[in-house]
Amino acid sequence: MALRKVLVVNKTFPVAGLELLKKQVEVTVVPHIDHEPEIITAIENELKTQKYAGIIWNTKHRLTGPRLDLAGPTLKCVSTMSSGLDQIDLEEIKKRGLRLGNTVKVLDNAVADIAVGLVIAAARRFKEGVEELESGAWKEGAQWMLGQDIGDSTVGIVGLGGIGQAIVRRLRGFDVKRFLYSGRTDKPEAKSLGAERIPIEQLLKESDYVILCCPLTSETKHLINDERLGIMKKNAVLVNIARGGVIDQETLYRALKEKRIFAAGLDVTSPEPLPKDDPLISLPNCFIVPHLGSATNETRNKMSRISANNILLALDEKPMMNPVI
Repeated sequence: MALRKVLVVNKTFPVAGLELLKKQVEVTVVPHIDHEPEIITAIENELKTQKYAGIIWNTKHRLTGPRLDLAGPTLKCVSTMSSGLDQIDLEEIKKRGLRLGNTVKVLDNAVADIAVGLVIAAARRFKEGVEELESGAWKEGAQWMLGQDIGDSTVGIVGLGGIGQAIVRRLRGFDVKRFLYSGRTDKPEAKSLGAERIPIEQLLKESDYVILCCPLTSETKHLINDERLGIMKKNAVLVNIARGGVIDQETLYRALKEKRIFAAGLDVTSPEPLPKDDPLISLPNCFIVPHLGSATNETRNKMSRISANNILLALDEKPMMNPVI
């Protein structure tokens, strides 16, 4: 019988997915989480000393060629428990003829909810308001704590994939005047959503809200930099639910500090966790949450089941639920 041993590289993998795996394969779970320094050594020791047919790579750390070399020729398949693939060296996966799956689509709605929350929180100055409330500085008055309207605004979506489309569907209920999007290709869904594709520079110039939903690649790293922040509206709100590296955070800090844009709402940062003394945290017009995009019980359980099924199907030489390669 073919080898059916699977390695789960982070102990936070939900029980829902673990139970599926244990019914059909022998499972080893690395007993660490991402921020523990021992995790990489523990993963590499497992890959060196045991023979695994499948890996669930549920960590932010990179799956590189040398780590795949440690796994050796018994390895047949890998699944992430994420939509993004920036933690995977795709060329090394292809070179070895491995099958790769992810958990795209299942988290679209949960992440879109967070995006809308960040839009409201940043535009309506929740951080400043709560700080003044807690410090006893609640001032009241017709000119106190004025924010930006969503109604009659122009919203620009950078990357109109499943998450971007879910955001548009939600924001349509806020009476947005125009939806713009940028990306490599036209999206057939854009017409029914009422979204117009334009170059990113034009999107940044015309949008009151800019929401980043694109994957982190060599092309999108620091997509939002000093030059591009400089062409955004002074009243613009920037929201990032993609990856921290899509924004050059040093230039974002300066733009917010100098009030060149109105505010930012971030679910993702670089690095993660963000150090408590990072200057972005000190800004009253930067509302940050700790990468909560897909963090609901049901969504994470679904993600774990899909990643488990990706592995199980691949080991049975069947198509994965969400194949990438």
